[in-house]
Amino acid sequence: MSDLAATLDDAAALAARGREAFDHDAALPLAFEALSNRVGELAKRLANADPARFDDPLWSQAARNRDFVVHHYDRVDAAALWVTATRSFPELRELVHRLSDR
Repeated sequence: MSDLAATLDDAAALAARGREAFDHDAALPLAFEALSNRVGELAKRLANADPARFDDPLWSQAARNRDFVVHHYDRVDAAALWVTATRSFPELRELVHRLSDR
């Protein structure tokens, strides 16, 4: 779970650059696509390893998001990607920290 926490910390640092940077720096959307891939893959691994512990819907949402971004990268909407990075990732990050504290 530490890999996922570190990845989500990286995403938070990039999101902190703000929407204007996201809109004007082509590297940021690409970085969030890559982070979506990594977050989703790690979420899948955790949920498969311990389904009872990782049963929150956020885990499957992260996995489905990963699958969409990887397989339909040509249809990824920039606004939706920003929402993922600034809303969904922080929610998952909070969940990871709560589970780590147990």
